[in-house]
Amino acid sequence: MSMVHVLAVITAKPGKRADVLEHFNANVPNVLAEDGCIEYGATVDAERTPDAFGTDTFVVVEKWESPAHLKAHAASDHMAAYAARVKDMLADRKVHVLTPA
Repeated sequence: MSMVHVLAVITAKPGKRADVLEHFNANVPNVLAEDGCIEYGATVDAERTPDAFGTDTFVVVEKWESPAHLKAHAASDHMAAYAARVKDMLADRKVHVLTPA
């Protein structure tokens, strides 16, 4: 199996990004401890440009050893708990799963 990269674009409801990021960052150690996790972390715009994601959005950058590892991550108890905690604070979520070119 080949490595997969994930870019998850998460948009919080107005003014809720910091709250969502607090829950996200609390869960990061759980994800990094998962089998097959190579990289997992949140990023925000470095500066405001016409193509910026905006003040309510952050992008999760992930790297997994295989699609099976990503699938196990998505089904984990700690991800279900995180999703339940933030669901009412989110406006949108787009997940892009990519493979090396």
